[in-house]
Amino acid sequence: MRVLTAAALESTLDYPSLVDRLREYFRDDEVVAPLRQQYTVDNQGTGDGTLLLMPAWRHGGYIGVKIASVFPDNPADGLPSVMASYLLMSGRTGEPLALIDGRELTARRTACASALASRHLSRPDCERLLMVGTGALAPHLIRAHASQRPICNVVIWGRDERKAAKLAARLNRRDFRVAATNDLETAARGAHIICCATMAHKPLIRGAWLQPGQHVDLVGGFTPDMREADDDAIRRAQVYVDTKAGALAEGGDIIQPIRNGVLSESGIVGDLIALARGTCPGRGRYDSITLFKSVGSALEDLAGAKLAYERA
Repeated sequence: MRVLTAAALESTLDYPSLVDRLREYFRDDEVVAPLRQQYTVDNQGTGDGTLLLMPAWRHGGYIGVKIASVFPDNPADGLPSVMASYLLMSGRTGEPLALIDGRELTARRTACASALASRHLSRPDCERLLMVGTGALAPHLIRAHASQRPICNVVIWGRDERKAAKLAARLNRRDFRVAATNDLETAARGAHIICCATMAHKPLIRGAWLQPGQHVDLVGGFTPDMREADDDAIRRAQVYVDTKAGALAEGGDIIQPIRNGVLSESGIVGDLIALARGTCPGRGRYDSITLFKSVGSALEDLAGAKLAYERA
């Protein structure tokens, strides 16, 4: 059995290739990806840890399962809030084939799912990106979006200004300008793409800030009580999701507006399956505001794991 480390994934899962592979898998009706199983686990008496189990398989192909944990207080101890491992198995015999670093796999496939959505939903001429959040996903999201659009100017906002400045300094290049800001509203108003990856429980992005032609990418908010954009943002935008079943079960940015009467299930224009297969419209008008809500799918993990295993 192969062991694929984070370093191995850096060389095997480049963003353009993974975006293309995700598109193939979302088009493939032979892939089975049940909703992830989620459990609350005790964390030194606080009960705020989360265990996630995400299986997927393709008939006649591969089987895979990701085991992940989310402990939001970990950074205070110098540890990542998300830990994960992925086991890839033969779909013919069940034989274990590879044990894969789940954190790197998750980060890359999550970023590339957003980039795939952007391929369909953002304007082709997008150059300015606002990254809201400074966690492990942020650099992947920036690079993945830049793999699909001619982005050359990035602004990063985070609750911790020092982290935002440090990340900006690490990513900044002469031909790819990255800077930090403490003015979220101004940055949001001036961006072509607004990307959020936070642990927020109250909206950060206001619909009143959104401008014609923008694309909003919401990646945090993986539970019903989490939220990154307010009801007005949902009301003003054409709303898309990665998978309808997942978004309706877990995505606070979808569940709460539905509960508030701002959005209906039928008001969701489409998901990545429909976009990849061409059965629902993507961006129509140049001045439309589009919004994509991602909660993650085991299909994405399987696609990335298979690509990494084949290339390794």
